[in-house]
Amino acid sequence: MLLHQLFEATARRVPDKTALVFDGVRHTYAQLDARANHLAALLQQRGVQRGDRVAGFLDNGVEAVLCLYATLKCGAVFMPVNPLTKRDKLAYLLNDSRASALVSHTVLQAECVHALAQNGSVHTVMMAGTTAVTATEDTRQLPFPAADAPALAPLALPPLIDQDLASIIYTSGSTGDPKGVMLTHLNMVSAARSVSQYLGLVDSDIVACVLPLAFDYGLYQVLMAFQTGATIVLERSFAFPVKALEVLARERVTVFPGVPTIFSLLMQLKTLGEHPLPDLRLITNTAAALSETHINALRGLFPQAQLFSMYGLTECKRVTFLPPEQLDIRPTSVGRGMPNEEVWLVDEAGQRLPNGSVGELVIRGSNVMRGYWEKPHETAKRLKPGPIPGEFILHSGDIFRTDSEGYLYFVSRTDDVIKSRGEKVSPREVEDVLYSLEGVYEAAVIGVPDALLGEAVKAFVSLRPGVSYSERDVIRYCLSKLESFMAPKHVEFVASLPKTDTGKIKKTGLS
Repeated sequence: MLLHQLFEATARRVPDKTALVFDGVRHTYAQLDARANHLAALLQQRGVQRGDRVAGFLDNGVEAVLCLYATLKCGAVFMPVNPLTKRDKLAYLLNDSRASALVSHTVLQAECVHALAQNGSVHTVMMAGTTAVTATEDTRQLPFPAADAPALAPLALPPLIDQDLASIIYTSGSTGDPKGVMLTHLNMVSAARSVSQYLGLVDSDIVACVLPLAFDYGLYQVLMAFQTGATIVLERSFAFPVKALEVLARERVTVFPGVPTIFSLLMQLKTLGEHPLPDLRLITNTAAALSETHINALRGLFPQAQLFSMYGLTECKRVTFLPPEQLDIRPTSVGRGMPNEEVWLVDEAGQRLPNGSVGELVIRGSNVMRGYWEKPHETAKRLKPGPIPGEFILHSGDIFRTDSEGYLYFVSRTDDVIKSRGEKVSPREVEDVLYSLEGVYEAAVIGVPDALLGEAVKAFVSLRPGVSYSERDVIRYCLSKLESFMAPKHVEFVASLPKTDTGKIKKTGLS
């Protein structure tokens, strides 16, 4: 089964059911399928062929969903690009992938024009929006087809198998140039099915998506809902939480995926009680682990909902989940491997470790990426020979520990461990303590050079309005909770911490 065929099967089964709600407009499965067919046929007419890359430089909206499925239907490879991407990086992505088509919004046209001036591979540019595109601007450009666009010739279906690429999703590139994660239809169908299975998604679910579709966590909300026959309530973002909550309450959402920064905003709202979500039954979190304080607060706000703590990475979508019934037993764990997947820890020599150890997490399964686009050296660092001759397993680059039952606890990135006084310090463990200090809104911990200690622990702390602490107050509190070598030597108070486009606190640049 191919990724788009799951959507098509649902459209045949429940054609008149609402698939998508956006800006107050409801779209049925049949309507979306017909519009995606039309867009796919148009892309084919413009010369997009099997295996070509189609970049979707789009904000959350109907166009992003249509671009995804139209690209897949014509056998091409969908390449989501965050609409916040700056022009030079956009040019890099288009050139690196040798994209054939670019689909965007007219409000982003200036960025597109600049990037396209540095590109020779893109032959088709579609712009969605009200601004007319004239031939004098760029002969490659044409408007995104409207819902009532004249019919085109039937779509010519390309021969595809599940080993064909479905998507290339570029990593953030915090340690160098962005790398394109190559995901096949098999990779993405396998991941979507496994996650849907352990979450228990059903066709009556109404899934809120305030996450960007340009990243896999948001993208998979659509993929999983459409394979299940559920409804997606799509918002542009969570930048205006009260407005988003009004929509979620009105649509009676049952599933709310988020990340720690979203949940922090949610818990700060004094008017939260005015927008109850009585039908909410599932809350999911990934991108970064929730602190125990946040977990308890969320459960208090939505006692009727099950909370899933999860861990994943773009290279394989999802890795682990913690069953909600385990939250009281091991609240800081991200669980164990999901269905149809095997995970374990290895030491520095690549040897498998028993439960109760600390080591790098490796993943074996159909969800593991094909590799990094045209970067064999970087691919070889992450995909290494597995237990069966001829197969490859993914080395995550993340350090975990396991308890006696095999439940996983995040320790750090392989390059994130702080070595102070000859001891290894987990930044996450220090951050958990900081979050337990009343009034702390955000925290990040790094190692900084120190002539005596090798590395000293430094904490960056953002406080809630009206809260005041001295550096000594924070250090004293940490010393009461941690071994002395783990407590911060330095504390810097900041108004806010830098974030990645996915809302994760970004430590790059902190010093």
